[in-house]
Amino acid sequence: MIPEASATLGRATDCGDAAPRGKVCLVGAGPGDPDLLTLRALRLMQQADVVLHDHLVSEAVLALVRADAERIYVGKRERNHALSQEEINALLVRLAGEGKRVLRLKGGDPFMFGRGGEEAEALAEHDIPFEVVPGVTSAAGASSRAGIPLTHRDYAQSCVFVTGHRREGGAQMDWPALARARQTLVIYMGLGMLPEISRRLIAHGRGADTPAAIVERATTAAQRVVAGTLATLPDLAKACGARPPALVIVGEVVALRERLCPARPDALPVRPHRDAPECAADPLTTDR
Repeated sequence: MIPEASATLGRATDCGDAAPRGKVCLVGAGPGDPDLLTLRALRLMQQADVVLHDHLVSEAVLALVRADAERIYVGKRERNHALSQEEINALLVRLAGEGKRVLRLKGGDPFMFGRGGEEAEALAEHDIPFEVVPGVTSAAGASSRAGIPLTHRDYAQSCVFVTGHRREGGAQMDWPALARARQTLVIYMGLGMLPEISRRLIAHGRGADTPAAIVERATTAAQRVVAGTLATLPDLAKACGARPPALVIVGEVVALRERLCPARPDALPVRPHRDAPECAADPLTTDR
């Protein structure tokens, strides 16, 4: 577990006690396991006056925020947003304008489907000082804990990251490019669109028997992996009751999971999912 704040951690050069107030730090909280936080993120979490956090920031990570800091939930779930993005942007500007050290805590990495770019634009427009602190991405956390390398010289020479959640009226996915062989496709927020994604990829040339997997709640004690093929994964997801937060990984590298899934000495007991025994249990998972 990450150590508590102490002199051994040193003092942050920005957003800390010696820094001018009235600044926003856009910080990646990683995929869920607090051990994956960067030291920079931890320092800023323990110095902030106010923390705006997402739905995907785990309770274990939030527990490391300074005890007397104000916490404001600004999470977004499907069809259920605590605040609109425009309202979040305005809140960041207002709080920093009041001279507060503001921490915008985001699951994964702020610039990987985290809308960090939009928030940084709003801050720059209003001349608010800000800093971006990268975090371990959900894809990196999910793949490493599930034993699925995102690239491999024998199977995947490239990796593509896309989001299944598109703004209304936004650009359509480039299906021919996404269906190319010898690449790994990682889909954020794609669970709801999984049947269409499967159908479209197969229609544009990706083999129906291409290995594919869903990784739920990556890097947490509740992590679960549902593995199958591009053709079977939508039905498996339904049978297993798969639900967000989850990533979909498509590519031959998924087949390596059987050999590469790490066996950690602190792993929780493995038990099959009670409602769907065909669902692959993860070594870091217990039944939920």
